[in-house]
Amino acid sequence: MKRLLSVAFVIIYVVGLAYGNLCHLVQEGKSTHPIMYFLVWDMFCGWTAYDSRFHVVAEGESGKYYELTPPPYGEFKPFGYIGRENYDQFQSHTGPLGLNVLRHTRHEPMTRVVVIEECWAKKYNMTDAVWQARYDDPKDITRYYRQRVAVLPDGTVTSYNSSWLQYQFAQMKMDNPRLIEDQNRSRTLFVMDNIAQPGRSILEPRGAAPASYLPAAAPSGN
Repeated sequence: MKRLLSVAFVIIYVVGLAYGNLCHLVQEGKSTHPIMYFLVWDMFCGWTAYDSRFHVVAEGESGKYYELTPPPYGEFKPFGYIGRENYDQFQSHTGPLGLNVLRHTRHEPMTRVVVIEECWAKKYNMTDAVWQARYDDPKDITRYYRQRVAVLPDGTVTSYNSSWLQYQFAQMKMDNPRLIEDQNRSRTLFVMDNIAQPGRSILEPRGAAPASYLPAAAPSGN
């Protein structure tokens, strides 16, 4: 009896996983029931080896840059120790967050608001004691910066770029001659809309690059 139950459990389990993989393949029925979480093969798919933070910067007419996050009147941290701008994965609302800070502070006229993504390897988040116990090399963090969004003072989005990881992934694919040949000989089956533009990797000031960002002015009485 135990052998029969074991065989039945294995069969049911394999059939369930096959069904979950099929749903994931055709992108249909993945969230029809909470138990699908254990069947669909996408658990931990968002984990990467890199950590990231987002900085919202405003450019004034004088060419100076003002850091808008954290705002001078306090920062909202919804789920831990980082500000809410870091939870906007697709950067759909981070630009308006910067414009809201400008509406509640005194400052010179602004020309645009820029969202900068900062990335680094997660292994550098270790404490110094843990790092020294694990690695012989010094803890020398390499940080990568990429411009994600540029917004005018009226809310118009002038540029929207992919994340640093997506950009590196695209560069890696384009460096593969076999993939380029397959792309030239093939035709895509699915058309993806609203793909972020490749864009530029860092902030490009319109004038001379400032030595450092300036904090936003004190909040107004409004």
